[in-house]
Amino acid sequence: MLVINADDFGRNSLATDRIVTCHAEKRITSMSAMVFMEDSKRAAALAKASEADVGLHINFTENFTGPSVPQSLRRDQERIRRFLRANKYALLMYNPVLRNAFPAVFEAQLEEFACLYGQPASHFDGHQHMHLCSNMILDRTLPTGARVRRSFSFDAGEKCILNRFYRAAIDCHLATRHRITDFFFALSQQLPISRFRRVVELARTSNVEVMTHPEVNLEFEILLSAAFTDAVSQVGMDTCARL
Repeated sequence: MLVINADDFGRNSLATDRIVTCHAEKRITSMSAMVFMEDSKRAAALAKASEADVGLHINFTENFTGPSVPQSLRRDQERIRRFLRANKYALLMYNPVLRNAFPAVFEAQLEEFACLYGQPASHFDGHQHMHLCSNMILDRTLPTGARVRRSFSFDAGEKCILNRFYRAAIDCHLATRHRITDFFFALSQQLPISRFRRVVELARTSNVEVMTHPEVNLEFEILLSAAFTDAVSQVGMDTCARL
């Protein structure tokens, strides 16, 4: 099964509108929504009208741009943001000072999602993949049994042994508590379409998620292209909710 999931729904009007277009054209199957952002409320209304499959795109690293974000939430998220953006290895380090801040910011986003969408999130992933940072993993903050995005999948030799070992350990941990796909790729890293067809082949026998950002011009153009339609026509597609 192939899941095409669009990230950053509600981040801004461009991201929202392009994701809605891709969903209407059946080029994506699911979407992940950001809350407390400038277009979050409008995005939720559009998603409900189209009965789209929507998960929560957990945001720890980009400032909330919504008009009515509690100051205490802004402060906690800013503390987390500064820590995670300090260097590219910050997500690997557990920060005991922020032990209470991470679940507080996550729960606030979860509650806001339920308020906007009127239902629980169908799946969880993270902006810049920070749902897999050490604080979230080691404190087991994500709900048990939830559908959660795994680490990126790579071919043998694409990454160093240490990198692959770390990703495998994270995925093994996720699989003990959550529902994950067999493979996960970014559309941007599987272009041109001739390369993307290898991912489609995997989806014939495995559950595969492909992440996309229609806000990016190239990805939007690819998603709406005849070549993309032809590629995905060779395999069954479904939503994250049906994993």
